[in-house]
Amino acid sequence: MEEEYTRRLSVSRTIPFDCEPAELWKVISAPGILEACHPFCKTNTVQEWNEEGHLDTLVYLNNRTYIRQFQTWSKGKGFTLSIGSKGGPQSYVVWEIEPRDTVNSQLTITVYPFILEKLPRFFAFIPHHLWVRRRLRSYLMSVLLGFEHHIRTGNKVPRNHFGKHPWFS
Repeated sequence: MEEEYTRRLSVSRTIPFDCEPAELWKVISAPGILEACHPFCKTNTVQEWNEEGHLDTLVYLNNRTYIRQFQTWSKGKGFTLSIGSKGGPQSYVVWEIEPRDTVNSQLTITVYPFILEKLPRFFAFIPHHLWVRRRLRSYLMSVLLGFEHHIRTGNKVPRNHFGKHPWFS
């Protein structure tokens, strides 16, 4: 299944965190964490969160509702998931934690969006780079900064804290 998604054009963002990878993992893998860290999240309802699997529902500020179905779960390192509306097209997302040194880490989020999946890669290239990539990079940076804000301050990130987003605010 992963191979099907990773043929798509992707968008990635990475930021450093002033914490050890284990601390970063504890935060990103917590059930319902998006309500505290995601600047465009209205609600993050857990459907299943145990050894057998992970599944939750993310409702954005504009009431767009997506199901996150986790595909892989590598404790301390990251996870992969599919996300989209119930019964609709799915984007594939990879969250990866890497150590920067003995006390710092970085988090990378890579999205393989469904938005241009029906177009041949050659024809999708220009709209991806002119439209999708720009918006997804902005979105991913806001999400990453939301996690950084929460880890640094211990506080819930305010909604639209890093600016509004046309797809999710």
